[in-house]
Amino acid sequence: MTLGDWYAHGTRAPLRVASGSWAIFTRSDGRGPWCTLFHGFPTSSWDWHAVWPAIVARREALAFDFLGFGDSDKPRNHTYSIHEQADLAVAVWRRHAVTHTDLVVHDYGVSVAQEILARHAEGSLGVELMSVTFLNGGVYPDLHRPQPSQLMLLDPEQGPKLADLITAETFARALGATYAPERQPSIAELGDQWHTVAMHDGHRIGHLLETTRVPRHFIWGMLDPVSGAHMMARIAERMPDADIVRLADVAHWPQLEDPETVRTHLERILR
Repeated sequence: MTLGDWYAHGTRAPLRVASGSWAIFTRSDGRGPWCTLFHGFPTSSWDWHAVWPAIVARREALAFDFLGFGDSDKPRNHTYSIHEQADLAVAVWRRHAVTHTDLVVHDYGVSVAQEILARHAEGSLGVELMSVTFLNGGVYPDLHRPQPSQLMLLDPEQGPKLADLITAETFARALGATYAPERQPSIAELGDQWHTVAMHDGHRIGHLLETTRVPRHFIWGMLDPVSGAHMMARIAERMPDADIVRLADVAHWPQLEDPETVRTHLERILR
């Protein structure tokens, strides 16, 4: 599957949330119970392409680009928030008449999933969660170790200036550092990830889990410099009953670095 195929088989249509009406890219395939996938920062739903066939073989899979990512709208003068992205997820579910779904989430999507789980615990979500599977992300924010470029993008003065200077080459160097040394992506693969970031000038805007009754699964790259073994140590301590898969030679991108292993475990979880 190519990047062009991924986007050619989805739709870009308006969805309304409290902040306005935005064009959001959404893709769904397969038959059976729903499985929804949340992608990470700074890329897009394309991150799931390598495990997509395994999911659609047993589920109706639903993926979308968050506001500000991929082929969705990327308003420049906008305050982005996790709450807004959770609202967007609910709007996507409403459009597709989803009442029950499994969740598979990565990186930034982990934070959105935590907000979704909080709403589920309060009884305000309106969708029943059957399970949630986490791939590397900031489950515990105090242990999150952002890369220097991520910290600079958050600076209100330097962030916009840095964002304007990001190129395909500087993006590739920064993203390569979050892959395991033995599992480095090709130039073409990094180029695809850059393309989803740069769509619509997107590179210029970069600036109750423990107690839930929803079954929890973790597929974790232990070499991740951002949220790797140090994050998993806390997860295992706080959630000893969770299903945990540790990938010793994988870093921040399990679904891209070792898609075969991730596919195998998703097939088991979604069975």
